[in-house]
Amino acid sequence: MNVEASSGPGVRVPPPVIYLAALSMGFMLNYLWSLSLLSGSSRYVAGSAIILVSGLIMPLVLRCFRRAGTTFDVQKPASALITDGPYRFSRNPSYVALTLLYLGIGILSNNGWILILVAPVFLVINLWVVSREEGHLAANFGEEYLRYKATVRRWI
Repeated sequence: MNVEASSGPGVRVPPPVIYLAALSMGFMLNYLWSLSLLSGSSRYVAGSAIILVSGLIMPLVLRCFRRAGTTFDVQKPASALITDGPYRFSRNPSYVALTLLYLGIGILSNNGWILILVAPVFLVINLWVVSREEGHLAANFGEEYLRYKATVRRWI
C-alpha cells in the first residue's frame, strides 16, 4: 500500500467507533436472542480484571503520545514514532487495550454475542486500521519503522 508520508493513514472510522458498533450489535442481538456463555460469579471477577488491565494500558499509551508530541487521531499524520512504554511489547497497545475492554464488557455482561463478535472486530481492526497505519508509518519513518517492526510484535 502506498501512503504519502504527509497524509494520515487513511483510516476513515475511528477504532473506538468500530468497537462501540460491535458492542451495540452484541447487546441488540442479545436482546433478541439471549446467548449466555458463562455462569456463576466468576464472570464478575474475570470481566472486571480484564477491564482493569485495559484501564492500566490506555493511560500509558496516551502518555507516550503526549510525550512524543504526536497525534492519537488515526485520521491525522504521525509526527513521531513511539517505541517506548507499552510500545516496547506491542506495536498496537491501544488496540490491545480496546479489545480487552470489549472482551471484559462481554464477560461481565455474560453476553455471548459480544464474545462472538470479537472475531470480526479483530479482523476489521487488523485489515483496515492497522495495515493502513503500518503503511503510513513505513512511508513516514522508513528504515527506523521497519527496524522497530522487525523487533516488536504486532499484537502481544
